[in-house]
Amino acid sequence: MAERKPFLLRLDPRLHEALQRWANDDLRSVNAQIEFLLRRALHESGRVKQGTDTKTGRRESGGPRD
Repeated sequence: MAERKPFLLRLDPRLHEALQRWANDDLRSVNAQIEFLLRRALHESGRVKQGTDTKTGRRESGGPRD
């Protein structure tokens, strides 16, 4: 598994509550939900090529994508 880089993120409490509700709906932790949203935003903005694993920077091999 790729190494994770911890960092501090300060959020407005209302934003955190909204993320918590969304994460609960998707059966994710808040951390996983934020990572999912960031990964999706990177793909949609063209900052990361579709099919690239943002955890490793390598091309993904088949299978479902987030």
